[in-house]
Amino acid sequence: MRDEGIGRSRRAWGFDLLVTVFVMATVVLRGNQSPADPRAAAIEIALVLPLTLRRLYPSTVFAVLLVLFGTLPLWVELSGPNLGLLVALYTVAANQSRIRAAVAAVLLDAVFIVTVASSPNISLIDALIFGTAATAAALGLGLWIATRRSYLAALRERAERLERELDQQHELAVATERARMTREMHDIVAHHLTVVVALSDAAARTAVRSPEQAAEVMRQVSATGRQALAEARRVLAGGDPTEREPVPDLGGVDALLEGVRTAGLPVTYQVSGDPGAAPIEPGVQLTVYRLVQEALTNTLKHAGPGATATVRLTYVGGGVAVEIEDDGGGRPARPAPERGGGRGLTGMRERVHAYGGEVESGPRRPAGWRVSARIGASEQVAS
Repeated sequence: MRDEGIGRSRRAWGFDLLVTVFVMATVVLRGNQSPADPRAAAIEIALVLPLTLRRLYPSTVFAVLLVLFGTLPLWVELSGPNLGLLVALYTVAANQSRIRAAVAAVLLDAVFIVTVASSPNISLIDALIFGTAATAAALGLGLWIATRRSYLAALRERAERLERELDQQHELAVATERARMTREMHDIVAHHLTVVVALSDAAARTAVRSPEQAAEVMRQVSATGRQALAEARRVLAGGDPTEREPVPDLGGVDALLEGVRTAGLPVTYQVSGDPGAAPIEPGVQLTVYRLVQEALTNTLKHAGPGATATVRLTYVGGGVAVEIEDDGGGRPARPAPERGGGRGLTGMRERVHAYGGEVESGPRRPAGWRVSARIGASEQVAS
């Protein structure tokens, strides 16, 4: 980057030097066409030397040239207008404010006309016409360049802003997808591993007295493991969506409860309302399914021996209310951090809140635990 900056600076210096030499050449050519005092031409050539600094100090260079040119008739006789002043005016218009450019143009026009008209070699009419036209041309060209630069700068800024916004949106989408996959994997792994552990314990207890029953339980362990793998592949798969396992919905709650019952937790399932009264979007169905799954997984892990659970599902006006409670096997409920108060129910709250719903969880009296949620359901549905 430093070498490129030096290269650009050298090119700028070289260009300004060429412009200065060109202006000097016009003085020489004008002197050849209308011979005048050679000393005047030499002074005019020296007068335009500040143009090499025009882009560093636009207003200062213009002011210096204006003063020098305005006092020049006091020393020598002019043979014609000096192009250096027009170049200086253009530089002010292209790099400074419009007010400053307008003031510079008025001053230049006044000094230009008065100074050139004082020369016997140039008529007043010619000075007036040429001076006004040249000043307007230099001012207009400089303002056009300034406007174009501002427009291009605005386009670059807008493009950079859009690029930053796209990057931010991409990062947000990636973070959202990562969070979704994390919740899904937690729900899948936690539930199925809990069921596998419960089934394995049951198989170990019955292996001696009832080998056939133990074998059947182990087949349930295998089926549960395969289901977990299928759901994990669905979450992680990036191929054709038609080749993935279907997303769990409310129709899969019966199979979910059957697996929990097989793991040793008696569950009662109660459904009320009309499921067909209004369609419930797949995302809401998946959220309710995962909430039931998470709550029953916590019951399997934390409730006492002989615990029972109840799942109540109520459809109303396109919404759904769900309540999962257990009796804790007669034991008082553990504190929330020990009873699903971590990532599991936190993820459930995020899921439910994403659809504008509410979720509550806490201990029952005298024993057990209760989780309830409402998504798009009226408040009187919640019990």
